[in-house]
Amino acid sequence: MKLSDLGDRICILGPSNSGKSTLADAIARKRGLTPIHLDLLFHLPNTDWVQRPKDEFIALHDAAIAGERWAMDGNYSICMPQRLRRATGLILLDISTPASLLRYFRRTLFETERRGALEGGRDSIKWDMIHHIAVATPKNRERYRVLFGQIDLPKLQLSSVRAIKDCFLEWDLAR
Repeated sequence: MKLSDLGDRICILGPSNSGKSTLADAIARKRGLTPIHLDLLFHLPNTDWVQRPKDEFIALHDAAIAGERWAMDGNYSICMPQRLRRATGLILLDISTPASLLRYFRRTLFETERRGALEGGRDSIKWDMIHHIAVATPKNRERYRVLFGQIDLPKLQLSSVRAIKDCFLEWDLAR
């Protein structure tokens, strides 16, 4: 599949720490799209990942998807139906739970300037996040696979860190 086959409004779904933000930024740069990181809309800036009020997040999300050209990363099921109605393409990152955990620890401990970082936020190892990756993510993974199968859009599933790296090479995406 060529990158252009995914159109101008690309949704990137997948488990926490799978590389969604990095891929969204790279695709946005390559295609001249606006990168939209749902984590940044869902959380208040200058906090330790404090959530916005739900209605405020939904309003920000809906304003973002109204744009004509974007690469959006994040899951947030509460807004997924309207996002997928606007999307022209879908990428599902489906890396393993151990890979997500490893990437979480590496990102949190060693990456000070990371894609999708919360403005003024502080990354630190959080038990809630470890639990989310280890317990909630495997349950969500099957739900996203089913959803992926039902979506009638140009779509691509990348099921390993290697497949994601190969995608960067094939589409000539600078990191």
